[in-house]
Amino acid sequence: MPAEWEPHEATWIAWPHNASDWPGKFAPIPWVYSEIARKITPGEILRVLVSSAAQQARALRILKRAGVDLACVEFFRFPTNRSWTRDYGPVFVRTHSEAGGEAGTAIARFKFNAWAKYPDWELDDAVAVRVAESCGFPLVTAEVEGARFVLEGGSIDVNGEGALLTTEECLLDASLQPRNPHLGRAAIEDALGRFLGADTVVWLGRGIAGDDTHGHVDDVARFTGRRTVTLCQEADPRDPNYGPLQENRERLEGLRLRDGSKIEVVPLPMPSPLYLDGQRLPASYANFYIANAAVLVPTFNDPKDGVALGILSELFKDRPVIGIHAVDLAWGLGTLHCLTQQQPQSARGDRGRDA
Repeated sequence: MPAEWEPHEATWIAWPHNASDWPGKFAPIPWVYSEIARKITPGEILRVLVSSAAQQARALRILKRAGVDLACVEFFRFPTNRSWTRDYGPVFVRTHSEAGGEAGTAIARFKFNAWAKYPDWELDDAVAVRVAESCGFPLVTAEVEGARFVLEGGSIDVNGEGALLTTEECLLDASLQPRNPHLGRAAIEDALGRFLGADTVVWLGRGIAGDDTHGHVDDVARFTGRRTVTLCQEADPRDPNYGPLQENRERLEGLRLRDGSKIEVVPLPMPSPLYLDGQRLPASYANFYIANAAVLVPTFNDPKDGVALGILSELFKDRPVIGIHAVDLAWGLGTLHCLTQQQPQSARGDRGRDA
């Protein structure tokens, strides 16, 4: 699986339509999506999943009013249950020929079960197949011991050279929101190696408070270079995130990749706790998205917004780092990375990010 900062052909999103994901606050959500689209389209195609002609017409009106270049937008009429494309959308991987050379791009099809939480997921689970059929990509179905392997895109992060970040809370817990309860650590690592090319799996412990996915790593830690990880840290010892994030830091310190190189850990602050109707929301600056033309970072009307943008600007000097107001998005229990999925260029191109 290529790193997110490698050149994209496109970004995939699913236009928001399930009002129950943002109860009482759905009205501003399409406008947030349009702002995301406005920042992505200068550098790549935006491929948008819609469920109907009427939904496509509504999306077009909003995108046009927001000043999005519609020549860079393509619609695919594939129905979905929800709009969190990161977790069920097509996971693009590079394939290799028998001689060892790179052969092309394929889609690794994992099973999506709505985070082992919601009963409606069949439409989302079918998206990877429909994209492969529509766009002509080979499809590689991830099966382990005769069953499809359950995996969401937000539960992993990769450096493009075989290292993969994940959490034990998400992939190993067999009692609460289980993904593959019949598989142990070794079998899961083997599956990540077979279907994503991961030769080094870096296991962190737990995710952040308010995360209904039960430990997605894209709210905790992200590769920003081949050997660089930005890791969320909570300064307040009274906050429930303090202990788990400290433990994750301890796990990363001194850890070495397969080639023997040490991971450089860059701390990223956490915003102040964000609540709505008494519910803590999963607000995290780590849920940024690396597009061709910019790095989009969720912001929360918080004094630490500027600190986080400054840290990420130092890590991504090859493209602007732009804040996107995400307080409304977070009521849906996800932000920018959760709603996007990158499609790499077919050719390898400049892999970059040597840090």
